[in-house]
Amino acid sequence: MKRERALQVVLVLVGLAYSFWSYFLFEALWHSRWLNGHNDVGPMFLTLNTVLGVFLLLAVKQPAKHRSLIAYGAWSSLGHAFTMSIQSAEAAAHGMHRNDSPWDIVLFGVIGVALLALLPANPPSPAPSFTRPRRR
Repeated sequence: MKRERALQVVLVLVGLAYSFWSYFLFEALWHSRWLNGHNDVGPMFLTLNTVLGVFLLLAVKQPAKHRSLIAYGAWSSLGHAFTMSIQSAEAAAHGMHRNDSPWDIVLFGVIGVALLALLPANPPSPAPSFTRPRRR
């Protein structure tokens, strides 16, 4: 029961944080800020995580029923952290500095690991029925 409560707390925190990104999405789209520097990817990324945040909040009441959604949230966060790590390493190799801080990578990694660690177990599959078909 403590594990489920911990998962619910993590879902609320991550869900609220991701949902709050809708503010930045609105700002970017409303003021066409994504056009500066041709950053088309920013609003699309914000859209994905904003929607994910809303659905993670919906999963709080019954996390076991939303196992695949929580797993998606975990793996997408880990994938994002991995991609940011590669980008930062490549930028450093070329003498460039990325605007992202290393803590962004750590944060997404921690979110992914926490969601995976608290992921509800797979429900047991029903035992196969060995009844004979009825004759007519």
